[in-house]
Amino acid sequence: MADERDEQDKSEDPTQKRLDDALKRGDVAKSQEVNAWFVIAGGTLVLMAFAGAMSQTLSTSMRGLLANSHAIRVEGRSFLPVVQKIGLEVIAAVAIPLLLLVLAAIFGNVIQHRLVWTGEMLKPKLSKISPLAGFKRLFSKQALMNFAKGVLKLALLGAVMTALLWPERKRLETLVTLDPAAILVMTQEMSLQLLGAVVAILAFIAAGDFFFQYRQWFERQKMSFHELKEEFKNTDGDPHVKAKIRQIRESRMRKRMMASVPNATVVIANPTHFAVALKYDRGMNAPVCLAKGLDVIALKIREVAQANGVPVVENPPLARALHATVEIDQEIPAEHYQAVAEVIGYVMKLNRAAGAARAGRNG
Repeated sequence: MADERDEQDKSEDPTQKRLDDALKRGDVAKSQEVNAWFVIAGGTLVLMAFAGAMSQTLSTSMRGLLANSHAIRVEGRSFLPVVQKIGLEVIAAVAIPLLLLVLAAIFGNVIQHRLVWTGEMLKPKLSKISPLAGFKRLFSKQALMNFAKGVLKLALLGAVMTALLWPERKRLETLVTLDPAAILVMTQEMSLQLLGAVVAILAFIAAGDFFFQYRQWFERQKMSFHELKEEFKNTDGDPHVKAKIRQIRESRMRKRMMASVPNATVVIANPTHFAVALKYDRGMNAPVCLAKGLDVIALKIREVAQANGVPVVENPPLARALHATVEIDQEIPAEHYQAVAEVIGYVMKLNRAAGAARAGRNG
């Protein structure tokens, strides 16, 4: 329960220090779908660019091997040079394509986040072997997303392969009657078509998965207000943290202030610059300030008051004086009792008159 409460309290966007610390720990936004897409796209490009050259090089080597097979000695160490020669020729044929695939896999990581060298993720953690933690991971949002991705990929790829291969079913039936060279050409052509469609579909899945993973990662980095204050202390008054905390305080104060305006008895204002919302009930020592503001905030207070049927009384001198001398949730100073009492008395008189009018209409 405590962990859930802590997660719910983490409602503030993370600071840059928080994000940097996560990166140092190796906690980054990463999508395996993006990595898979780069590898498959790289493999498709390799097949298109190097398939012919690789097959020609390897076929030439194998043709020479078969043509001179009668002269190859296989006893003792005599066969070792032949194996070494074949191995070097195979490596030479596939070296560049394999290098391109490795680069594609690396680029799939680099494009998502900068390179990180850390051993933090290799440290043993009890949560990794905890049955309860494993059960939570099994039914987590991440697991459901992975399941949905798997079903979506199977459905889309199955539909695309069916759409591409079904019109070719007649040609596929005649493969057994074709020359092996013609079979290879046809197979390569159809493979490239399928791989092209797969790359296009996986591009959309990879993009969607990356944004999902990034959002999940960003949510994990969110902070509670207490954590923000602690970080502020630890960073010895970082101006960015100061500004963030001040912004949060002001935002919360405005929200709380606006939420209390509908409960006000009256809003005292001048036409545009000042607005002070006061509440007074019988038994109170003095009216209490619920909200106050200048310019845009003052106009917002008036809008909220009018929308909720709270009277707005324009009294510029009193509005300026109250704004300067009273704080939110505090009683007004004694020197303003008389002026405020006259305003509240006027408002109560209007309310009684309005109530009598409604009673007359109902009667």
